[in-house]
Amino acid sequence: MRSEEPVPLHEEFIYCCGAATHVLKCGPWKDLSKDESKNLPRLLFMIIPGNPGLAGYYRTFIQALYCGLNQQYPVWVVSHAGHCKPPSGMEMIEDTDIKELEDVFGLNGQVEHKLNFLKKNVSKDIKLVLIAHSIGCYITLEMMKRASELQVLRSVLLFPTIERMAQSPQGKLMTPLLCKLRYALYMPVFLLSFLPEGVKASLVRFALRGMKTCDESSITTSINLFSVDCIANILYMASQEMMKVVERDSTTIKQNLKKLIFYYGTGDSWCPQHYYDEIKMDFPDGDIRLCEKGLRHAFVLDASKEMAAMITDWLQDDLTKL
Repeated sequence: MRSEEPVPLHEEFIYCCGAATHVLKCGPWKDLSKDESKNLPRLLFMIIPGNPGLAGYYRTFIQALYCGLNQQYPVWVVSHAGHCKPPSGMEMIEDTDIKELEDVFGLNGQVEHKLNFLKKNVSKDIKLVLIAHSIGCYITLEMMKRASELQVLRSVLLFPTIERMAQSPQGKLMTPLLCKLRYALYMPVFLLSFLPEGVKASLVRFALRGMKTCDESSITTSINLFSVDCIANILYMASQEMMKVVERDSTTIKQNLKKLIFYYGTGDSWCPQHYYDEIKMDFPDGDIRLCEKGLRHAFVLDASKEMAAMITDWLQDDLTKL
């Protein structure tokens, strides 16, 4: 595969469950819902993001994954509902009288949002590989629990925040902020939103200055965080995570164990290493791995290509059996 060839990347902003949603699609397939078409791929790789769930953070990751899979399968990332800055002329919430979901920006709403997206945009015959990151792992387990008809070949759960989030080192720090003080953050964001784009980019670069190599698409994506609507949806979802992600759903894990790959970090303050030790003890037969490369929880900022290479490696056997 010659790396000079540009990877086909298609970008769209749609309404899903009435909420603005950003979708990035890697590969020549733009529509996977038409059953008549004979050349639908057999498999879709779908990324379920962490929080902030902006699709742009995963741009390099899906391109690397697509190339690692020899450009044979579509790789899509779907933002969380409302985790985007819609293009001008598009509102954050669709202007209709139909209320599709009571609380689409909440944690439960985000699960239904992904299921709704699949139902409307992907043919039932297509098998799925779900690659989830952080809170996306909780969402993915919920999807598998609620929609057992989904043809999930594999779910890869990266840095999985699937239990005791508020009790984790980072959770203890963030819970009071998210649950009591989040409204206080809106005003500074509102004021910063008036800054010129170049100044916003400089602020983002300053915030990420500790990293040796920061992915350029992370910087452009982070500029969206200067939108009050976007940040309000991100913080609201995060506050729900602290309250709702408490007990690990061992029943769903047990039922789907053969389909799951877990990947825990060593210095991850959202899911500390003893969470890994405990799940490993509870599921000795599970494919539960501990990162040996020192990757950070937010791997998309600087290790997208490395992560994509590991995942393609893990899935080789599954793909040869297809």
